[in-house]
Amino acid sequence: MDEKAAGLPPYSAALLPLPTTVHHGGQTRGRRNLRRSRGLRLFALVCLAFIAFSQWRQMRPAGNPQTVLSLKKLNEDLATCKKLRTKPQDPVGLGRDKNARYINGGKPTLIKNATIWIGEPVHGTSEEDARAGKGWQWVSGDVLLEHGLIKRVEPSIPVSTLGEDTVVYNADGRQLTSGIIDMHSHIGVYPLPGLSGNSDGNEVGDNITPWARAIDAFYPFDTQIRVIKSGGVTTSLVLPGSGNNIGGEAYLVKHAVGKPDGRKEISAQDLLADPERNWRYMKMACGENAKRVHGGIGKLPSSRMGESYDFRHAFEQARELIQKQDDWCHKAETLGVESLDDYLPQPIAWEALAAALRGKVHINTHCYTVPDLEAMVDHTNEFEFPIRAFHHAHQTFLVPEILKRTWGGRPPASALFADNMWYKTEAYIGSEYAGKILYENNLTAVYVSDNPVLNAQHVLFEAAKAYHYGLPYHAALSGVTSAPADLLGMGNRLGKVKPGFDADVVVWDSDPLSVGATPLQVWIDGTPQFEDPVQLSKPLEAPMTPDRSLAEDAKDPVKNRDVLFTGVQKVLLSDDKEVESNKKPFNVVISGGKMTCIGSCEVEFKEASTSGVKIVNLKNGYLFHAITAAAGTLGLNAIDAESSTDNGGNRQTFSRAIDGLMLDTKKLHVASRYGVTRAISAPKFTGQATHFGTSVGFVTSALTSLEEGAVFASDMAVHYTLDLNVRAVGSYSGAFGALRSKLIAAAISTGPILDPFSEGAYLRKVLNGERVLALTINSADGIATALKIKSEIEDLLLTGKSTVKAPSRINLAIIGGAESYLVAKELAAASVGVILAPLQSIGEAWDTHRVLTGAPLTNGTTIDVLIDAGVVVAIGLHEDWELHDLGFAAGTVFKNAGGRLSEKAALDLISTNIYQILGLKNNEAQDEGHFVVSEGSPLEVGHRIKAVGSGKKEVAVFA
Repeated sequence: MDEKAAGLPPYSAALLPLPTTVHHGGQTRGRRNLRRSRGLRLFALVCLAFIAFSQWRQMRPAGNPQTVLSLKKLNEDLATCKKLRTKPQDPVGLGRDKNARYINGGKPTLIKNATIWIGEPVHGTSEEDARAGKGWQWVSGDVLLEHGLIKRVEPSIPVSTLGEDTVVYNADGRQLTSGIIDMHSHIGVYPLPGLSGNSDGNEVGDNITPWARAIDAFYPFDTQIRVIKSGGVTTSLVLPGSGNNIGGEAYLVKHAVGKPDGRKEISAQDLLADPERNWRYMKMACGENAKRVHGGIGKLPSSRMGESYDFRHAFEQARELIQKQDDWCHKAETLGVESLDDYLPQPIAWEALAAALRGKVHINTHCYTVPDLEAMVDHTNEFEFPIRAFHHAHQTFLVPEILKRTWGGRPPASALFADNMWYKTEAYIGSEYAGKILYENNLTAVYVSDNPVLNAQHVLFEAAKAYHYGLPYHAALSGVTSAPADLLGMGNRLGKVKPGFDADVVVWDSDPLSVGATPLQVWIDGTPQFEDPVQLSKPLEAPMTPDRSLAEDAKDPVKNRDVLFTGVQKVLLSDDKEVESNKKPFNVVISGGKMTCIGSCEVEFKEASTSGVKIVNLKNGYLFHAITAAAGTLGLNAIDAESSTDNGGNRQTFSRAIDGLMLDTKKLHVASRYGVTRAISAPKFTGQATHFGTSVGFVTSALTSLEEGAVFASDMAVHYTLDLNVRAVGSYSGAFGALRSKLIAAAISTGPILDPFSEGAYLRKVLNGERVLALTINSADGIATALKIKSEIEDLLLTGKSTVKAPSRINLAIIGGAESYLVAKELAAASVGVILAPLQSIGEAWDTHRVLTGAPLTNGTTIDVLIDAGVVVAIGLHEDWELHDLGFAAGTVFKNAGGRLSEKAALDLISTNIYQILGLKNNEAQDEGHFVVSEGSPLEVGHRIKAVGSGKKEVAVFA
């Protein structure tokens, strides 16, 4: 600045004497100005000194430490910086000398004469051909397991070339695959039977819990670990539950626990499939659960908007932590740790989520609906992280484009159930063809159990059903082997039968995608898991030939009054007989919705050909009774968890199901399409699979209960629930005592029945032999008590004290029956039938914990013991979605019962036996208007329903 130009006096002017004309007050102000000027200069000097000191601190040599923090800790943090930037790679398989899980002393095993599914197409197959199913094949050969690895897979491995300690297992031509991988399970964190003391699958103290770790709650004595392994499952991803938007870390475990399974110790740590933990895993969840569990007035999230905020806020916190960490690391690397006055920020609360945003954690997200899927995909792009798989994913098949927008360039897979749906609003829109549709859109479908939602012992059968619904054979089998292995970052070690892969293999008694396929032996890390496995008696059969026609779109039914079928090989209609065509197939004539001719039917065919009646030519045609679904909530419920779509529970009020019928629902439409033309349902007691009141028998295709023929039994049986659910209102002893008292009151009542629809009136009909008393009980103890009460009341009827003139026996039926095998002889002696609902209980509660799991652990299941004892048995619904699978359930019994049943007798388990048990006369049960025509056996995967007769004047034809 030019001082003259500014009109300011020179600095020397301050030293001149004051003018004599200046007053005293002015002289004082001048002195004050002088002091102020000196203060400003001093302040400026202090500021300059501070700036210089700060710069000196930043520029001082690294060898002159000034920090008061621990250098050891700072250097450890600096080492962590490198780890933060390192992205994991899938661990290698080939090239390892031994599996990290290998226990020294394990003997080599040579599996001879196996039919091997390698798990990938033959070398040289193009990607296009591979997706089309070409190049995938079963090969004959031997497999050598050593040091926890698959060492050799060759057409023939001479025993003479191996060590003397090698164990030789002869597969006798049976199929061998890699171990099954279930990438959605809650074993160990939701152990069975379910007890409040060790149910630790969800930390619901907060909605955002990325810090929660499933391994900290894992219970290694969960009986399901061994049971699930008996279904060929060797590896499971154990996830926290879905009550939180961010539930926490998941862990990949193998199903080998303790010394009997070839391990040294019993611990969750020892179960880890990858001890080095190359990859981490995290569970997130969108939709209904979090807002139901955590939401409310003033509490987040109470809506999907709140959930989206919670997600974004959490990701924001993790992103800020990443920035702070990166800034710290940059500073430490640039200036040296001695220059730092704080440690690397690593808060436990956000460490795992920050790692996820860094790409170190494979995220698996429970997400059903289009809004949830789209919101989650948006989050991935805003915060730049990939999602490995959407779980449940009921609506992903509708929006492949949304999935393909996910950040990272790799669309998430869909981890599915094959046909489990309708249990809540999110599951109402779904399709059994989802896997097929996703595959056609170049997306991956894998199949999971969500154990204990589904029994993971049979997760392989979810893949088998996916094949049945049109997913190519190779993709279905990959969906529980190589595909989940790849999604878990373990694709070089798990899911295939190749040298270098972990020695987790299974030998099966039949094609793994066939009904009833059961392991003969399971190896984990080269160690056989069953010392003396039960083996079912089955013929040796070649693997099934994939049927590509299953991928053709299902046809909508067309109603026809008259239709002709040719090529029928088996007729399974008449009592205890099945008619099979040895040479010339049967013809079947349908006229006015009813069968009018079975045989050559030459006259009818001649007349039909001139009148233009539709003719359907079948390959391996079957004609059989339509299926009946009993013990579910069909006709009384549309969406299981939505009370407005449900008839409701009846803890105190005895009621009639016919008064609550709600027809024309999606469940019933699907039932009719799958040949389930009739259903028998009772009012609920407290919830699903509980009953209280009289059941109604109705036609599933009816639109209202007023439609002609809609209801065939207004009050079929009288139902009470006496299983664990009765504890909601009291004790077991109180409930059984109350039933006894009601029966005694009905027996000795002398007054007239004023209300013919009252509980007392129906119990009187039970005592008169006009109605069956159907008790929902699972425990053997409860069934024993029911049999004693039955005997006591029958004795009363014979004493003359009763006013009832009735037969000497009460007609009793058991529904549920999980432990009924323990009293099978007593049930047979008392002529009590059992409707198993479901066919094989998972043992989820204390009153079902003594279930038989079947081979290779037990010699048969409950139904085998009951049949051997002479008990009349049927299969019912535990949940309504199981209506898809009733034929497969009967097929499982047929295939695994060791010749106990014919095809006709197996089909009776889901038709005529139900009516026999519940007291409906045979001529009513076998209405000729209720039938199904299929191509292929209805008991096998791959059959196709071609026509369904529902007792009406028209037949639904799918051709």
